[in-house]
Amino acid sequence: MLFSIDERLSRIPGLVHGFGRGDLTEEGLRTFALGRGLRLVLLDQIHSDIIHIIEEAPAGRLPGDALATNAPGLLLAVKTADCLPVLLADFRLRVVAAVHAGWRGTRLRIVEKTVRAMAGRFGTDPADVIAALGPGIGASCYEVGEEVRSEFLSAGLPGSVFAPAGRPGKHFLDLAEANASLLRAAGVSEIAPAGDSGCTHCDPRMHSFRRDRDASRRMFSFIGLSS
Repeated sequence: MLFSIDERLSRIPGLVHGFGRGDLTEEGLRTFALGRGLRLVLLDQIHSDIIHIIEEAPAGRLPGDALATNAPGLLLAVKTADCLPVLLADFRLRVVAAVHAGWRGTRLRIVEKTVRAMAGRFGTDPADVIAALGPGIGASCYEVGEEVRSEFLSAGLPGSVFAPAGRPGKHFLDLAEANASLLRAAGVSEIAPAGDSGCTHCDPRMHSFRRDRDASRRMFSFIGLSS
């Protein structure tokens, strides 16, 4: 199978989603979407806190790092290769979102802002949101400098998401826990890793920019409403 699914999201009628592995290409995802009567929507990702709430497929790729909709017929997707993909679903009002959260977007609290955008636009109650965290780089592989830790602390993120890396001025960052803390701050309680989400750096089935550098490709995570 080219992607894994989250059990909780799979119980929502008419919801289509998945966390692609390394062998799911953009062409393959577009074919998957067309076969289900969905239009694929991708972003020009820029490591920002820009969120687009859409009702129809845009003419081109919008610059930003999160998409949200309550409109059937759209398949929202983000691409990652160590950054964290987060899929959100308001099961009561049927609102979905896809978020790309690297360390910069996490520092900017993009996943928290996406939940708040869903609440502001659609009336989403964060208590009704299911958050699935896809595969990203694991805490024991994600070494960052003191400047990243300082920026996180200045932005109000907890210092507990960092651990000493054993080298002066270096820390390990738990990107998944950092985003889970932001989701909790937004009022979301149902937060969990999806399916067989693991460390992209360690798992050869997955793409990792840190491991493969310029030879790395990207993985696609997607969510949408078919009806």
